Amino acid sequence: MIAALMLLGGPGSAFAQSLQADQELEALIPDSAVQNADAWAIDTDAARTGAPPETLIEEIEADTAMPDIPGMTIAWPDGSELPTIEPLSPDPDIDVAEQSTEAAVDALPGQEETDAGVGTKLADADIERVGKQVELAFPRGTDAIPDQGAIAERFAGLSALKSFDDDEDNLAQIVRRARTDRELLVNILRIYGYYDAQVYQSLGGFSAPADGEAAGPIDVEKVVVRFDMQPGPQYRFGAIGFGDLAATGNDFQSLRGAFKLNTGDAINSDRIVAERLNLQGALGETGYAFAKVGEPDLLIDHERREGDLNVPVTPGGVYSFGRIVSSRENFLSSRHLDRIARFDGGDLYKRSEVDDLRQAILATGLVSSVTVETREVTKPVAGTPGTVDVDVTLTPAPLRTIAGLIGYSSGEGFRVEASWEHRNFFPPEGMLRVRGVAGTQEQLAGVTFRRNNFLKRDLILNADLYARNQVSDAFEARTVSLTAGLERQTTLLFQKPWIFAGGIEILATSERDASAIRANEPRTTYFIGALPLRGAYDGSDSLLDPTRGFRIGLRASPEISVQNGQKSTYGKVQLDASYYQRAGESVVVAGRVRLGTITGAPIDNIAPSRRFYAGGGGSVRGYGFQQIGPRDALNEPSGGRALTEFSLEARVKTGLLGGAVSVVPFVDAGAVDTTTTPRFQDLKIGVGVGIRYQTNFGPIRIDLGTPLNPSPGDSRIGVYVALGQAF
Repeated sequence: MIAALMLLGGPGSAFAQSLQADQELEALIPDSAVQNADAWAIDTDAARTGAPPETLIEEIEADTAMPDIPGMTIAWPDGSELPTIEPLSPDPDIDVAEQSTEAAVDALPGQEETDAGVGTKLADADIERVGKQVELAFPRGTDAIPDQGAIAERFAGLSALKSFDDDEDNLAQIVRRARTDRELLVNILRIYGYYDAQVYQSLGGFSAPADGEAAGPIDVEKVVVRFDMQPGPQYRFGAIGFGDLAATGNDFQSLRGAFKLNTGDAINSDRIVAERLNLQGALGETGYAFAKVGEPDLLIDHERREGDLNVPVTPGGVYSFGRIVSSRENFLSSRHLDRIARFDGGDLYKRSEVDDLRQAILATGLVSSVTVETREVTKPVAGTPGTVDVDVTLTPAPLRTIAGLIGYSSGEGFRVEASWEHRNFFPPEGMLRVRGVAGTQEQLAGVTFRRNNFLKRDLILNADLYARNQVSDAFEARTVSLTAGLERQTTLLFQKPWIFAGGIEILATSERDASAIRANEPRTTYFIGALPLRGAYDGSDSLLDPTRGFRIGLRASPEISVQNGQKSTYGKVQLDASYYQRAGESVVVAGRVRLGTITGAPIDNIAPSRRFYAGGGGSVRGYGFQQIGPRDALNEPSGGRALTEFSLEARVKTGLLGGAVSVVPFVDAGAVDTTTTPRFQDLKIGVGVGIRYQTNFGPIRIDLGTPLNPSPGDSRIGVYVALGQAF
C-alpha cells in the first residue's frame, strides 16, 4: 500500500485521499450488509457457472431485516462561490417605447418637452408628413432650411419607418426604426452642410386621458414619430485646392470654371460629387486624354465652421486623335469604323466622341460587347499635342435572326409574317433578309438588302424586291416591285429628330377593282415608276411608346403610270402629324391627323392599289379595312384622291400587373373623297376602348371599336391586335 501511494504521488496525492475515503466508508458498513453483497456476488457467479446458489452460500431467510442505510453527507460550496445571477432586463427598445409613451401622454395637449431623452419640440415649425408614421418639423424664420424640400424627399426615399409603415408592428419596433431614421436624418443634414444639427425624436398620435382616468392602451396604428430639427449654422467652403490643375496653363481658368464651387459657398456633398464629374468631363473634352481626378477630401473645422476641400487632379498632357484600329478587320474594318466615328485624325481629343463611337458600334447590332481604349503613340512636346490611337476590341454577336409576327383584325383577318436575316452577310454591315407573309388578304415573298452607315454615318442604302398578291373588298392586285434608295433612319439607341428618305420604285401590277371583280372582268396591267420622297421631324420622347412631344412627316411621290398603252402622270402627297401630352402621372393624351391628296390624273387612270382608302386598325377603328370612302354601284369601296383622318385617345395606366396594363378609350374619324381636296361629306366616326400590355419590346395593343354612323354592310364591332401604339 505504501509503495502504491508513493508511486501514485504519495500520501497527499488525490489518489491517496480517495483511497483513504473508501476505507473510512467501508468501516461504517455493518457486517450483515457485506454478507448480503457477498451473497449477490455469489448468485451472479452461480448464474454464470450454472451451479445452484445453495452450493455456494447459505440461503438467506426471507424475513431477515434489511440493514439501515448509512448516513452520508456532501459538502455544499459556500455562498461566496456561487456565480452572480443577473436579473432579466426588458428589450431596451421596449423600455424606451414605454417611456416615450408615458412622456407623450403626459405632454398632451401642449407640453413642449418630452421624457425618454428624446428632445424638445419646435414651438413654430413647418411640418412635412412622410408616409403614415413620420412627421418632419423644420424651423421657420431665420433658422429655416433652404433645402427643406430636398431633405424631406431624400429622407422619404431611405426612411425605415416609411418603408414598413404598412406592416403590423409593435411599439418597440417603431422606436427601433425611429432611432435608425434619426441617425439617417442627421447624416442627411450633414450632406447639406449642417454639421452641428440636432434632431429630436418624439412620439405622437395619442389622445390625452380624461381627468382622473388612467391612460389606456396605445393604438400602434395611430402612432406618429416626429423629428424636430435644429440645424444650427450651415458650414461653408474654406480653401479649395485642385492638385496639379494649374499645370494646364492657359486652360486652367476654363477648367476651374467647370468646377462650380467656390470659397464661401454652402457645403453640399452632392454638389461636390457632381462638380468632380463636371471637372473630369471638362478635362476629357479639352484634350486631356489621360487626366485623373481623385476622390475629394473635405476637412471640417468646427471652430471656423468651414470645410477645406482638396480635389487631387493629375491632368497629364493634351492629345489629338490618330488612327482607329479594329481588332477584327474582316468583320468591321478600321476603315468602316473611321466612317462611323464623328472625329477625324488630327482632331483634338474629346472623350465624348470616344463614348459616341462606342454607342454607335453597339447600335449596329453586330457586337455583343465592345471596348474602346486610347493608346498613346507620341507624347506632348513643347506645347505640341501628343497623339493617341483608338483601339476597338469587338466581340461579335449572333448575326442570324428568325422572326415572326401574328396579327388579327376583324376587317383584315389573320396575318402571319416570318423572316430570316443575316445582319453581316456582306461585310461590313451588309444585311440580307428573306421574308414572307401569309394572310387572309395578303400573301408576299421578298428579299431585302441593306447597308448601314453607307458612305457616311447614319446613311442607309436599301434595295427591296418582292412579289405580292392582295385580295380585298376594294381591289385585287398581283404585284412585282423593285425599290432602291437612301435614307437616314432613327434607332432606339439614337433617336434622331430629323430623318429623310429618297429613292426609286419600279413595279408591274395586274389589278381590278370591286366592280370588275363582281363582273368577272379581266385585270388591267399597270407599269408604274415613282420617286418616293419622305422627310420627317420627331420631337417625341420614345419611338414605341411616346408620352410627350410631337411628330410631323411629309411624303411625296411623283409617279408615271402606263396601262393599255395610255400614260398618266400624277403626284401623291401625304402629311402625318401626331401630338402627345401628359395629363397627370398615369394619363397620356395623344392626337393624330393625316391628310392626303393625289393630283394630275383622273381616278380611273390611277391603279386601285395606289389610291387612298380609310378604315381599319391603323386608320379609323370600328370600321373594316379600307371600308371608308367612295363606293361603286354594288356598294363596294372604290378608293379616292383625297384622304382625311383624325384620332384622339387617352392612354390611362391602371396599376394592374405592376403598371403594365393601360386602358385606352379612343375616337377616330376619317373620310375619302374622289376630288383632290377633302369635302367631309361622308365623314365616318368610330369609338371604342383598347388595352395595352407593356413589354420590354413595346406595348401589345388590343382595340375594340364600333362605328357611330355605319354604312350598309359595316360590322358593328371591330377587333384589332398588333404590336405598338396605334400611332
